[in-house]
Amino acid sequence: MADLGADAPIPGADALRVGVVRFPGSLDERDAQRAVTLSGAQAVSLWHGDDSLGDVDAVILPGGFSYGDYLRCGAIAKFAPVMEKVVDAANGGMPVLGICNGFQILCESHLLPGALIRNSHQHFICRDQALTVENADTAWTRSYTAGEEIIIPLKNGEGGYVADEAVLDELEATGRVVARYAGVNPNGSQRNIAGIANERGNVVGLMPHPEHAVEAGFGPDAASGMRAGVDGQGFFTSVLRSLLSQ
Repeated sequence: MADLGADAPIPGADALRVGVVRFPGSLDERDAQRAVTLSGAQAVSLWHGDDSLGDVDAVILPGGFSYGDYLRCGAIAKFAPVMEKVVDAANGGMPVLGICNGFQILCESHLLPGALIRNSHQHFICRDQALTVENADTAWTRSYTAGEEIIIPLKNGEGGYVADEAVLDELEATGRVVARYAGVNPNGSQRNIAGIANERGNVVGLMPHPEHAVEAGFGPDAASGMRAGVDGQGFFTSVLRSLLSQ
């Protein structure tokens, strides 16, 4: 993947506003906001109790433990006032990315099919994870190429993606599997699925954390040096390029 960092700004990106929703129990909203800023856009903080998205151009649901993961991960968050607006905006075509707990919320909100369940080994896992990008045509993956292998951090206890066989077959047939785990399946996800998209490609759920691999010195180890990995940047530059191409 080409260098997509601050040395290669995207013309017009500074006028775009990407909202990051904070729920009680969110942990990674500031990391997501920083990833947006490093990509060249404006990060806008949204609160779970908001009844409006303001004038944002895209939305990110970050990782964490919304509402303490009571009942099921994301099950309470789907009833937050802001989620009614997120669902409406997503159905209208606005790009929405759910990361880890955000992926769980997207499934609970029925913006994406399937569910995320307890890891098959019954343990929380935290590791730098290799992924294969399967679909480089979504609003959040256009900075990659299909088949590209990237490494971004993974941290979850309920990250196993499951769905009915008919749903899995449909996801495969329609190219809606966005990313798969490469080398090892860390949580027992069916068909090694790490991320999926809706039919339109504007809504993406991803279990690993691209926002933790956007700044040299703070990401995974890479061939260029220790902690030098910035493979997660592409998710954030992709949506900016998608918005600017409309």
